[in-house]
Formats: sequence, structure tokens, C-alpha cells
Amino acid sequence: MSRRGDVATDIVAHRLALTTIAATFVLILFGGLVTNTGSALAVPDWPTTFGHNMFLYPWSEMVGGIFYEHSHRLLGSLVGLLTLALATVLWRAGGTLRWLGLVAVAAVVVQGILGGLRVVLLKETLAIVHGCLAQAYFALAVVIAVLTSRRHQTPVQGIDRTSRRLAIGAALLVYVQIVLGALITHAGWIWVHVLGAVTVFALVPIVTARLRRSGDVLAAPAARVLLVLLGIQVVLGVGSFISRFTPVWIPGGQVTMLALPVAHRLAASLILGAAVVAAVRAAGFGVPQRTRAGRALTNVRTAAGRPPLRLVRG
Repeated sequence: MSRRGDVATDIVAHRLALTTIAATFVLILFGGLVTNTGSALAVPDWPTTFGHNMFLYPWSEMVGGIFYEHSHRLLGSLVGLLTLALATVLWRAGGTLRWLGLVAVAAVVVQGILGGLRVVLLKETLAIVHGCLAQAYFALAVVIAVLTSRRHQTPVQGIDRTSRRLAIGAALLVYVQIVLGALITHAGWIWVHVLGAVTVFALVPIVTARLRRSGDVLAAPAARVLLVLLGIQVVLGVGSFISRFTPVWIPGGQVTMLALPVAHRLAASLILGAAVVAAVRAAGFGVPQRTRAGRALTNVRTAAGRPPLRLVRG
């Protein structure tokens, strides 16, 4: 990856990226609450809120569905501001990071427009695209956080070409599964999503096993987190299915019926984030050329049946 910049810029960019990830995660939470409480059209106008400037709408009137929808808008504005700040810092870093910052700004602008058009045009398709783009933006923020982290500047260890390809494929598969989840929410495509889940749970544990064995400083911990999240997601997925598509009684009533799908969506975001960390690290994207060259030399010598050379002081 071609880039300029210094350690101080990377530190600031990394912290801003982590803050943006956290804010986006909360935004996805409120997006889920908006959808699952039926509050998507609680505020009928855009970009105003009942004729008020969005930022000046009285807090005392934020009740019921208006609270969820208007809070979602305010959080979206916060993510937009954080993205602008992040892009400014990344511009100083130069290279690929600069372009990623510009892509992030473009994505957040398009996302805001899509959210507004969903209210104005009343199109369910826009809601699906809006939800999918939110997760894609979340993944992009994770990529930026990885590329600006100190751990990612160290050599990649023990990850072969097959593991690299599997890790990238797993991240893409997780995102496709999230898209299928959006189709359940808005179109009821339940069995397609179930089939996608079976595929994810068949592939991802294989990937995590290979990455955990690598002992890499970043990929191995990400793989362990990913495996734990998959276990949690199984429970949330089954609970969400039972609460929505079966007459089986679940403790907690309406609160549980709201909490399960929202938690399921949040867990999906975390799984996507962990999968992206693993994929970016396994691919070696953004690792300094000198460390990548060292890794390549080690792999060649190991493949030839010879251990890598070591310097011995005489």
C-alpha cells in the first residue's frame, strides 16, 4: 500500500476510526430499534423534523417512535461529522488511506440521502439498501482501524495462501448473509437466510481454526473473537426465529421479541467486523513492504524444507 504520513498521524487516525466504529455500532443499534418498533415513518418529513430544524427539535417531544427515529437521525449526523474528521486526518496520511477516507465520506453522504429518501418516497427497497450500506460502512471503518493500528505494522506470521483466500471469502460470505438478513426483515426471505447461515457456520470455523494456529499477533485473536461471536449468534438467531415465525411462548413477551432481532443484528455487525480484521490481516493489505518481503522469503524457505536463516554471533 502506497502511503505517507507518520506515527502520530496513524495514532490519531486509529483512535478516530475506533470512535467512528463505536458511534456506527450505536447507530446500527438505533436503526434496528427503528425497524423493529415500526418507527421508520414516525417522523414524516426530511431533512426537517415536524418542520423544525433537525438539530433544534425539542427533546421534550421525543417520545415513542419519534424518540427512536429522531435519535437515529442525530446519531447519523454524529457519524457524518466523525467521518469528516477521520477523512481529514487520513488525507494527511496520503496513499491508500487518503482514498479510503474519501470513500468513507462518499458512503456516509449517500447513506444519509438514502435514509431521507426512504422517508420521503416510502420505498421499502431503499430501506433494504440503507441497512446493507450501513454494514458496509461499518466494515470500511474497521478496515481503516486495522490499517492504522500498530499491530498491523508487524510481519504477518504463519498464514499461507489458502488461509488468506479463505479469510477473504469468509468476510465476503458474512456480508452476503447480512444482506440476506435484511431481506428477511423487509421481504420475509427466511429460508434463503437460513441456508446462508448454514454456509457461514460451515466455512467460518474452518477459517478460524487455521488462523488461530498461525499465532499471528492480529489474525489469531480476531479468529478467537469471531468463533465466540458465532456461538452467541446461533443462540440469538434461533431465538429470533422462534419469536417471529413460531407460536412458541418466550419469556419476556414484547421486550424479548424486540431485543432478540436487534441483538441478532448487532452480533452480525460484530461478526462482520471480526471477519474483516482477519481478512485484512491475512491478506497483508497495508503491511509495510519490508515486512511482507520478509514473510515471503520465510515462506519460500520453509516450503523448500529449509528453516529460515538466523544470524549467529561468533
